[in-house]
Amino acid sequence: QVQLVESGGGLVQAGGSLRLSCTDSGRTFSSYVMGWFRQAPGKEREFVATISWGGTNTYYADSIKGRFTISRDNAKNTVYLHMNSLKPEDTAVYYCAASFTIAYEPGTYRFWGQGTQVTVSS
Repeated sequence: QVQLVESGGGLVQAGGSLRLSCTDSGRTFSSYVMGWFRQAPGKEREFVATISWGGTNTYYADSIKGRFTISRDNAKNTVYLHMNSLKPEDTAVYYCAASFTIAYEPGTYRFWGQGTQVTVSS
């Protein structure tokens, strides 16, 4: 089955950039829709972005449109989240997830990574 591991989180100044990566150790990565979610302390998990299995279709939360870009490299079994113009309110644990269909709700995603912390200072 899918085994997801995120990396690339850390501390960054407001206005800066980070690139998160999520790698699947399995062999069926290209069969799944991939998504990114985030969760700040005391808040519910929030949809960030999703990408179709072929990489053609992408969808973003309104809060990050124009700043974040989701992409995937099926040959590397990896999905990326390029984050630019970061704001303090972007601070959260970011999770990679896999689904059979395009979706915005976390409950639809069947497989999840452990999360990676992103902290944006003012």
